[in-house]
Amino acid sequence: MATATSDDTYTFDNGAPDAVPQMHALESFLDPITTRRLARPVLQPGATCWEVGAGGGSMARRIARAVGDDGHVLATDIDPTHLVAEGNLHVRQHDVRTEPPPGDAFDLIHARLVLLHLPDRRRVLRTLTGALAPGGWLVVEEFDCTAPQRVLTAPTDDAAKLFAQVMDAMMGVLEDHGADLGWAQDVHTEMALAGLTEVDTITHSQSWAGGSTGTSLYETNSRQLEPDLLAAGLSPSQLNAFRRLVRDPGFAVMSYHFVSTRGRLPS
Repeated sequence: MATATSDDTYTFDNGAPDAVPQMHALESFLDPITTRRLARPVLQPGATCWEVGAGGGSMARRIARAVGDDGHVLATDIDPTHLVAEGNLHVRQHDVRTEPPPGDAFDLIHARLVLLHLPDRRRVLRTLTGALAPGGWLVVEEFDCTAPQRVLTAPTDDAAKLFAQVMDAMMGVLEDHGADLGWAQDVHTEMALAGLTEVDTITHSQSWAGGSTGTSLYETNSRQLEPDLLAAGLSPSQLNAFRRLVRDPGFAVMSYHFVSTRGRLPS
């Protein structure tokens, strides 16, 4: 996904060299969880759906298969470089912060790891709510970045401390770019305030071993944010040591807490 920052640049750029491995790591971890959250009655055959900040398009494709030939899926992103239109899946360049919704009768709107990066996230959530058809579902999924990522095993105590130091710096960079690290905790309340019903939330976390697809996300993010991390006081040798650590099979950490919240517009 391309994510906006407070100065209209991007924390993570879909056109950057590390964007594809980042998307693949996220899809591997999150797609099975999201798919379960979109199961019936949330997603029905023939539904009209909007995938916001579609990134690599993996969930848009899954949704398109689920709704069948009679359904319609619109995948949007500020940079739709990695999205491919086919069959009932349509693609459009769209900025959810500044442009009106591309329709006003969606049976499902799904936004994953998008709103936490937007300074006006609460307004955007209400905009998405306003684009639902009566009885339609809004599903918003975010990482709760306030939850400490507990190191389970590490080669040394210093290695565990280095991991925490680099992660703290990464979170600082995200905040500097306008992210709200605790937004995931607020989504349930905001959906209720927006008038949605049947609101429910789940949180998922699991262990990631060094060298796994999960820990590859840390290495990829450290490369994407390297200029900011160096400006924050980390050294190249620290970043290189961090990258070796997250590839070490003797290292394990609890993943980010993934928070999935869904609510329904009354019929």
